[in-house]
Amino acid sequence: MEPYMQLLVALLFSFTLLAVLWLFSLIKNDAGFVDVGWTAGVGTLAIAYAFAADGWPARQALIALMGGLWSFRLVRYLIADRIIGKSEDGRYRQLRAHWGRRANFFFFFFFTSQAPLIVIFSIPFLILVRNDNPAFGPGEVAGIALWLTAIAGEALADRQLARFRKDPANHGKTCRAGLWRYSRHPNYFFEWLHWWSYVLMGINAPYGWVTLIGPVVMLFFLFFLTGIPHTEKQAVRSRGDDYRQYQRTTSMFIPWFPKG
Repeated sequence: MEPYMQLLVALLFSFTLLAVLWLFSLIKNDAGFVDVGWTAGVGTLAIAYAFAADGWPARQALIALMGGLWSFRLVRYLIADRIIGKSEDGRYRQLRAHWGRRANFFFFFFFTSQAPLIVIFSIPFLILVRNDNPAFGPGEVAGIALWLTAIAGEALADRQLARFRKDPANHGKTCRAGLWRYSRHPNYFFEWLHWWSYVLMGINAPYGWVTLIGPVVMLFFLFFLTGIPHTEKQAVRSRGDDYRQYQRTTSMFIPWFPKG
């Protein structure tokens, strides 16, 4: 199947997945399912591309494993941290209040509008699995090392934050444990870093430069749309001066030593 046809099928799959998750969100009255859908969709497409491609089987298996493990870990965390036994994320509560009685109707379009983004973030995997060079190059070895580092860093940041939140004594306080002492958003940083691993792996692949779409688009979303701006506004609303002090002393994104 030609790449453009694979992307069209991927778009149809993504739209259907998000529409189904929108139905689940109606049952639970929680739009947080959209975050699960985005991650699950990209991981599923990475595996599907690997099975459908004509590249080197060892590389296909590796890319499927990397995409699948990244997706599985993040989906598992999102479900445990934001869905099961949790109230709706503040970002979506704000949208629900803004849209009023027609909120569920507008959320349908909010969910399904994410389908093109799933396809965009799946493109690096499509590029990599089509590389038929029967050997792993230095860029791929470096990419695997970076992938392991980034996934471990993000998992550690998520675990540290989850442990902090479980303690009732920390209610209304800001997490400064572990990696959160050096960055206000270490989970976002390592997620962004993870996308660079595919860029390294695509150095010698045909059209490998296209893999840059991952870290570039991710950085744009983190800094200007749904990531850091909304998270910080919600944190200031809920934690007030404690979070403002955290903003003054702690690096926003790249981990660095806190100010005095």
